[in-house]
Amino acid sequence: MDVSIGPVGPSRYEELGEITAQAYLGDKLLDFGDEDPYLEQLRAIGRRAAEAEVLAASDAGGRLLGGVTYVPPGSPWADIARSGEAEFRMLAVASGARGRGTGEALVRACVERARAAGLSRIVLSTHPAMLGAHRLYARLGFVRTPERDWNPLPGRPALLTYQLDL
Repeated sequence: MDVSIGPVGPSRYEELGEITAQAYLGDKLLDFGDEDPYLEQLRAIGRRAAEAEVLAASDAGGRLLGGVTYVPPGSPWADIARSGEAEFRMLAVASGARGRGTGEALVRACVERARAAGLSRIVLSTHPAMLGAHRLYARLGFVRTPERDWNPLPGRPALLTYQLDL
């Protein structure tokens, strides 16, 4: 499948927000389902685009397939990034577009941005249940950094962390 990656435009904010929310809901990554407060952040594409860089994946016909938030140094969206590091968050691919390279294309776009910025590494946090994503990160050369694992909310599983040295 031919996938193009680029910054999401304002006309697609709502659609990408819903794809992201539905990906998390569909994968059962939210403890409180439709009532989970994290859904607001997942849908806040406009706010993320103003404070980081939200990338969208589209097919040759312009259909939105998924997105990711690339977090450069200094962005308020950074969770674990340190000096000289970029981060990416909220990687989501629509259920009908999975298994065709969309997620990989989005991750590679983030890596390319971090490299072009001259950063030393790119980091990420991931839910323990996201096994397909873990395989993707390993295939692309990311390594686990258990010393950086963290728990954003008490009572929820700790997030696993990975990094790729650039």
